[in-house]
Amino acid sequence: MESNTKLKDELTQKIGVLTRRETEARIITPFVDALIKTFGKEKIIPILEKTVMELARNQGSSLAKEYGNDVSAFLETLKFWTQDGALEIDLLEKNDTKLDFNVTRCRYAEMYKALGIQDLGAVLSCNRDAAMIEGFNQDARLNRETTIMSGGKCCTFRYTFENPSAQG
Repeated sequence: MESNTKLKDELTQKIGVLTRRETEARIITPFVDALIKTFGKEKIIPILEKTVMELARNQGSSLAKEYGNDVSAFLETLKFWTQDGALEIDLLEKNDTKLDFNVTRCRYAEMYKALGIQDLGAVLSCNRDAAMIEGFNQDARLNRETTIMSGGKCCTFRYTFENPSAQG
């Protein structure tokens, strides 16, 4: 069964990413738990990770088509993830080839922890970030050493954008 990807997904713009992730988590968690009980975590989690990362790459590509794919455009798209105070961000550096910021509060991590699925939360949310930037700009990369979800004091987002003149 293949999903219809031709219909433009505007749900995130309407309800925000935090509400979307909570809704998704509440639906998928019982299903993933049942799959893990039947087939084992070692088989199910890699499939879930691959699927989530594919969704994130596609989302990044869609955002780039709508906003452009340079550093400023990417910074603009963060409004969807910060909506309703979902993330508190400390912007450290922004130029044509670099975007560095720390997330000092992550309500996504708080929500997954409250639902009792912190490990699954990392798969459903944190793992999206590197794949999304790849879809957004094939010459961009994310280096992140720590996340709040994994127990860090902040999430370190260090984006590099190669060939800024070739973007657009």
